[in-house]
Amino acid sequence: MRLKFSILLIGLGFISFAQTDQLSNVLRFDEYLGYVKKFHPIVKQAQLVIDESQAKLMKSRGAFDPKLEVDYDRKKFKNTEYFDRLNGTFKIPTWFGVELKAAFEENTGDFLNPEAFVPEDGLYSAGVSVSLGQGLLINSRMASLKQAKLFREQAKADRDIYVNNILFEASLVYFKWLQAYNELKLFENILVNAELRFTGIQKGVEVGENAEIDATEARIAVNNRKLGLEQSKVKLMKAALELSNFLWLENNMPVELQPNIIPDVNTEPIVDATFNINQLRDDEVMLDEHPKMLSLGYKLEGLEVDKRLKANRLLPRIDVEYNFLTEAPEVARSLNTAEYKGGLNLSFPLFLRKERGDLRLAKIKLQDTEFEMDATRVNLQNKISALKQELESYVAQNEITTEMVSDYERMLQAEERKFQLGESSLFLVNSRESKLIDGQLKAIEIQNKFFSTKAKLFNSLAVNPEL
Repeated sequence: MRLKFSILLIGLGFISFAQTDQLSNVLRFDEYLGYVKKFHPIVKQAQLVIDESQAKLMKSRGAFDPKLEVDYDRKKFKNTEYFDRLNGTFKIPTWFGVELKAAFEENTGDFLNPEAFVPEDGLYSAGVSVSLGQGLLINSRMASLKQAKLFREQAKADRDIYVNNILFEASLVYFKWLQAYNELKLFENILVNAELRFTGIQKGVEVGENAEIDATEARIAVNNRKLGLEQSKVKLMKAALELSNFLWLENNMPVELQPNIIPDVNTEPIVDATFNINQLRDDEVMLDEHPKMLSLGYKLEGLEVDKRLKANRLLPRIDVEYNFLTEAPEVARSLNTAEYKGGLNLSFPLFLRKERGDLRLAKIKLQDTEFEMDATRVNLQNKISALKQELESYVAQNEITTEMVSDYERMLQAEERKFQLGESSLFLVNSRESKLIDGQLKAIEIQNKFFSTKAKLFNSLAVNPEL
């Protein structure tokens, strides 16, 4: 159930006893984006990427956790104890292919395998197992942990991209809402002028100063302005509903924008401050610090780790194990090299087709990511350069439209004075007014494009501002 926007006003801190009603109804751009970043579900969803990476890192570190194993078997049948075997082992994996191990073995029974005979109080052992070939410098445990750390850093860069995208989309909707509001106010003012002109002409008709056809033409102008006003109301309503999609409160509570809430018509300084446009336009772009490039860089490092792991598997597998044996572990000198348990395990595929294929695939993925990084760098550079030039163009266009609208206003005022003196016609007055309306609508449209281009520059640099 959508809440009334008055709740949002309380949450945003709009209402103050020192503020006027008009100010309390204004939804500023920076406040709007601040609440989008704080409460929007997509922004919260982006944070889950970080949480997921932390969980994967914890899982990878678990491969290096010490492990306790106990193996117990017993068989008794017809009052005969065939065997009673207990084997407990404590293992500590280390970073490289080395594993420390301590064990206790106690075996009894009438039908024990001779190799299982141990002293009556059991046999203790302590030793180490080492992978001398495959798995010494890098193994699956090491690779998984390194990749999990890289994924965590990549997730932070991706989070910034996700948050930036939702702020960019929210910004475009706000600018669309502002454009619709400005158009509505324009048609309201134009309608007032048209109605005043119609009233004056109607009175002139009554006293014989104006022709009936002038009243008809003035009425057509009034109805035309009313039609434009109704259309602008519909446009504003749609823009407000679209804006409501980005307004949320705590506990994932959506908010509906009420009709009395209006945008800030003098929002350009706030937009520039929020996006930090002056710095974005003037500074040289450091593409290596761009979140997209950072994300691809961490991805590339992860693939490098995978390639090293696949290359390591071309080596033969040589596992060596050595354990000291003793009956009295509390006596240090009881450990000697004459009493031990050791072993060697050697394996090596003859053709290595699987291993060579995995290595080739790893190299292809690595090369593909390198190509993607090169293409992304060029695309970002060109896009940012184009947007900076576009902003410069819109600065000039705004100056031109401002001057043009000012000239249209002077032309209309002059035509109205001539009409009052009987030296012009209502047709020319309406024509001048239509030109003025077109010019003002064009100015509003260019302002919207100007703001949207600033948002695009903000988006292309994937900035995650503090709001």
